[in-house]
Amino acid sequence: MSRPMSWRVWLPFAIIGGFLILIIALAWMLFSRVESSVSPDPVSIANASLSNMQEQNRLTVFSASYNATVTTTLTRLGLSARKTLIMPGSVRYELDLAKLGADDVRWDARNNTLYVEMPAIEIARPEVHIDRIQTYDDGGILMALTDAEDVLDQANRKKGVEELAKQAQNPVQVRLAREAARRAVRHNFAVPLQAAGVEAKIDAFFPYERSRYKERWDYSRPIREVLAEQQKKREEAQ
Repeated sequence: MSRPMSWRVWLPFAIIGGFLILIIALAWMLFSRVESSVSPDPVSIANASLSNMQEQNRLTVFSASYNATVTTTLTRLGLSARKTLIMPGSVRYELDLAKLGADDVRWDARNNTLYVEMPAIEIARPEVHIDRIQTYDDGGILMALTDAEDVLDQANRKKGVEELAKQAQNPVQVRLAREAARRAVRHNFAVPLQAAGVEAKIDAFFPYERSRYKERWDYSRPIREVLAEQQKKREEAQ
């Protein structure tokens, strides 16, 4: 008699226990799905940042001012004329963000690092400060009798712009422009990640530096590939 009674006493508890286990399992599955949907995804955030940067098209990361001093001499009819031009100007150093693609941005989940291969710095055409140009001439007779002055002015303007462009290639200025670009790109990716509470390192570099990043670049994955994989998993889960 005791065994049937014992079985009947414990059966409700066993049923209740089974229901509790089932409810806990379902709750855990639901919580996991909600948590995964709510938790910030660094790859999606980085992709959104990339899209915003591409919309900016060109980003001026640095600018510098230069002074070109050029002289041209012209000889005609046994007479000579010379004119010197002092041409101030400024040059912009830019990043063409339209060239920054999803394959240039990679995520390494092992150390929470976003690697960004930036396009090369582009130096814009010099902007001449026309109101600050100074000229000095010698040879008034030839300039008074012929078009020598116009010829000298045209030659000096061309040489002045070329000299400004040459000065803009100064290695020190180019290095400063690259560092400014590196900071700007890091900032544009880091701020949205930090706002979402994601701790990640941003490592931005130029094509000429890629050999230093070869191993890390090979281990990391393009965000395009990661996003495609995430989309596939979502479709399979539906």
